[in-house]
Amino acid sequence: MATILPHSELLRRAVSYVNDTRTDSPERKLASIIDEAAMRFNLSPLDGEALQRLFSSDAALSAQTAEAEAKS
Repeated sequence: MATILPHSELLRRAVSYVNDTRTDSPERKLASIIDEAAMRFNLSPLDGEALQRLFSSDAALSAQTAEAEAKS
C-alpha cells in the first residue's frame, strides 16, 4: 500500500536527490537532473523552478567563494 507523503517531504527528498546526483554524476546537466527529480517526486513546474534557483544560486556562491580564495 502506498503511503501519502506531505508535499514538504517530497521537496526535501527531491533536494537530496538532486544534490546526491550532482555529486555522483558531475558531468550531467543540472536541468536534466532537476527534470528527473520533478518527475520522480511528482513536483509542480513551480517547484522545479524553485529547485533550479536553489541549485543555480548555490553554484554561483561556490564559484564566488573559490574565486575569492584563489585571490588570497
